[in-house]
Amino acid sequence: MELGRQSGMKDSNSGGQRKLLLIDDDPNLILLVKDYLEFRGFTVTTADNGRAALDSLEQEAPDMIICDVMMPEMDGYAFVEQVRQNPAMEWIPILFLSAKGQSNDRIKGLNTGADVYMVKPFEPEELVAQVESSLKQASRLIRQQAKMGAEGPTIQVPFDVELTPTELKVVQFVARGMANREIADEMNVSQRTIESHVSNMLGKTGLHNRTELARWAIENNKA
Repeated sequence: MELGRQSGMKDSNSGGQRKLLLIDDDPNLILLVKDYLEFRGFTVTTADNGRAALDSLEQEAPDMIICDVMMPEMDGYAFVEQVRQNPAMEWIPILFLSAKGQSNDRIKGLNTGADVYMVKPFEPEELVAQVESSLKQASRLIRQQAKMGAEGPTIQVPFDVELTPTELKVVQFVARGMANREIADEMNVSQRTIESHVSNMLGKTGLHNRTELARWAIENNKA
């Protein structure tokens, strides 16, 4: 299994890309996984233990978290428990990526609050597929909760935001959990164009990531 950089060009504009927080105390694995995920179009922030990851979350919430289990200072279990107890962060999908592969390890990880449990070594394509699936599932859950009028923390934007007709179309696809490349194919435009629209909407609303943008759009009947 090779996770190194693939041949090709990676878009340097990260404003409209989905944001991941990658947590692991193995610097080599961090480098390889981060490199591969960025090649696949994600923006990746890293931390080497749960406590550092909590500090990162205070600065900016990602669309999804990928977390090791055994780490110094604060392990993955304690970190996930902290996230799930915080109403402002409990909605974030979490994937455990661990060398602990026994059945009881998987059960403990899922019972702690992880949405997915993957065992090292792993296939990079499977990791991307699990991330894509989790993000789409999170978007579906947001839409279902909005339709049911479920209570929960709302996305606050301190002013009325006007979106262009094209931005409205794009944000509807974002709210459905579609990736930028999927939206680009649907609208017959370049991926860079979609990233520019998403980045512009994040700037207009002051929101931090695509998941917040999707929630705001649904809560305000724009999607």
